[in-house]
Amino acid sequence: MSIQVTSPVSRAFKARETGLIVIIATIFVVMSFASEYFMTAENLLSMVKSFSVEAIVVIGMTILLISGGIDLSVGSVTALAMVIAGSLFLAGLDPWLSSLIAIMACSGIGAVMGLMVTGIGLHHFIVSLGVMVIARGLCMLGTGGRPLGLFTLPLEFKWIGTGSIGPIPVVIVIFVVFVLVFDFLLRQTTAFRKVVYTGSNQKAAAYSGVRTQKVIFLTTMLTSTLCGIAGVIYMARFGSAQPTFGIGMELNVIAAAVIGGASLSGGSGTILGAILGSLLLAVVSSSLTLLNVSVYWQDIIRGSILLTAVTFDHLLMKRRG
Repeated sequence: MSIQVTSPVSRAFKARETGLIVIIATIFVVMSFASEYFMTAENLLSMVKSFSVEAIVVIGMTILLISGGIDLSVGSVTALAMVIAGSLFLAGLDPWLSSLIAIMACSGIGAVMGLMVTGIGLHHFIVSLGVMVIARGLCMLGTGGRPLGLFTLPLEFKWIGTGSIGPIPVVIVIFVVFVLVFDFLLRQTTAFRKVVYTGSNQKAAAYSGVRTQKVIFLTTMLTSTLCGIAGVIYMARFGSAQPTFGIGMELNVIAAAVIGGASLSGGSGTILGAILGSLLLAVVSSSLTLLNVSVYWQDIIRGSILLTAVTFDHLLMKRRG
């Protein structure tokens, strides 16, 4: 009987993250020949900045997917954070206090969704779908459907969205901090390992002493809180609060997490993989724009990428089963 030994290199090449890195690198090589503007410092910096803030929401979605949940309201809740913070600022409140209240409001929305899922027994999909519509309606109601111009925001507040630390934009620094913190928590801490156990087999985790309902509640609340933080950063970056902002964000966020290895069935996924998935979508979007591909085709391509990732995940789960 022969014994097969799997080397660390072989295991690495089987990892989802390694495959994504290869795909992203391939696109970079191809686009460097296809467009003279792709590899310019301006385009690369713009591309990283464009996905950095959204990637904060991707982190929350990834953790929620690992626990077995899903949130379709992330785009609407992010926009609502902008509207709440912007409206309070225009009413005379300090922008930092306004932002804190907006983030707390988003946390409250997540808490309500968590209670409806764990207390009443409703499914994440239905609850978040309802909240998505309600939050977008509140955005329109609070602004009359018009963007709020926040031209008097102080420079020290705008700094979090437009400033730099040396040559590095602040939004990228914030993004990197969030990635490092949550990647460490998910890989190394007992509390976040319970998220994986809950998503893998909720009943078995409950029999093992894991308070699965609490885990689901907290992950739902965490996702909405990160939406609030992203909304505040977007407000500082754009200097406005747009009630229509974030339409379709849920597609990008879920696609990034699933492409990165987060299973819609729960129990698997990594922060690094999700960020690579987000980067892949940003690179594809930038490439299509530089190649003058119609925005309608871009939507079709992004949707196709999501379906491909979901299909791959489904087949992988069947093979493991």
